[in-house]
Amino acid sequence: MDIKEVAYLAKKASIKLAAADTELKNKSLNEIARLIELRKEEIFKANQEDIQRSEKENLASPLLKRLKFDDNKLSEVISGIKSLIELPDPVGKTIASSELDEGLELYRVSCPIGVIGVIFESRPDALVQISTLCLKSGNSVLLKGGREAINTNKVLAEIIRDASESVGIPSGWIQLLETRDDVNEMLKMDEYIDLIIPRGSNEFVRYIMENSNIAVLGHADGICHCYVDAGADVKMAVGIVVDSKTQYVAVCNATETLLVHKDAAKEFLPILKAEMQKKNVELVGCDRTRAIIDVPAATEEDWKTEYLDYKLSIKVVDSAEEAIDHINTYGSGHTDSIISSNKENVELFMNLVDSGNVFWNCSTRFSDGFRYGFGAEVGISTNKIHARGPVGLDGLLIYKYKLVGNGHIVADYASKARNFTHKKIDKDFKL
Repeated sequence: MDIKEVAYLAKKASIKLAAADTELKNKSLNEIARLIELRKEEIFKANQEDIQRSEKENLASPLLKRLKFDDNKLSEVISGIKSLIELPDPVGKTIASSELDEGLELYRVSCPIGVIGVIFESRPDALVQISTLCLKSGNSVLLKGGREAINTNKVLAEIIRDASESVGIPSGWIQLLETRDDVNEMLKMDEYIDLIIPRGSNEFVRYIMENSNIAVLGHADGICHCYVDAGADVKMAVGIVVDSKTQYVAVCNATETLLVHKDAAKEFLPILKAEMQKKNVELVGCDRTRAIIDVPAATEEDWKTEYLDYKLSIKVVDSAEEAIDHINTYGSGHTDSIISSNKENVELFMNLVDSGNVFWNCSTRFSDGFRYGFGAEVGISTNKIHARGPVGLDGLLIYKYKLVGNGHIVADYASKARNFTHKKIDKDFKL
């Protein structure tokens, strides 16, 4: 089956899926969770094949960590599906309503986007999250995972397809692409595909944007920061920074650069270094950092780098304003956190840092659709369009206007025989 036929079938399925009721979608999600558990040994076997091949090909350690799909990952994805089932159906919700004239009512109602193409990294669990979010939000999905996970992705996609179609979800709604050529062809399919979500490097995301007429939603690098302000609680700051960096290093919401106020640096940095040594984190720092702790020098390139590994760059700054300027210069608009007891500085930071997620006294690792209660995410958006930050169910919806009248015609308003009232009404759309 060629990519055009795949896209056509997905588009055809999306029309029916948009009208699927909540009971059918939740029944399908339950069946997906059940079948993933039932066929877990098949998934693990495929994943081991992927890991062994990737090790022979000298795949980088952070990517190998992402590739692994074990009992813990299985438990996480099933938990994510159960959480998704508990969420209200986002489709068909009245967002706004107004009376244009007596008996003429306008409703803005949420609806699926249609067909979404998602290109994602070597994380098989991402395939489950993405596809189940698309199902719950009534969208068809074309999936292209990293080549490293090809066997695991095949099994997972087959399980999700079998489970969903067995309970009545339209066939063709989920399609797995396997080659780079498929991706290049997909970029041309604006007749069938409504949105592309690329997850990968800055260069890759830019390539997608420059080579397609289809709308693109996503983020490139995850260059996240923690800023430890003057007077911050040292114990709290150490705990937050260590978690932000080391809880899971191979993800886009892990902190890559630490900024420390000059008045906090002398006490804070030695304690942080001791804790980071326990986690085998390589530290690099600016000259002022190196005057306090013994670490290699950071370069200009370090401030621009998403390590996705056990490495952290450190810079000492003179003020919250300097920290904000650094973040807005070198950051990627993903997630940045301030650790501070100074509410004036906190307000300044949260208002002026130009990122999709801005935190106070908590780890950057909270920037996640599941942790936000979105039932997982299809990705993180640093775009300034309809969705920003973790993109969960709401980010996979658009809306349509539904106008209900009773013989109303524009000629009556053009001739002034009737006049618009344009009144807001608190009313849900119902036939």
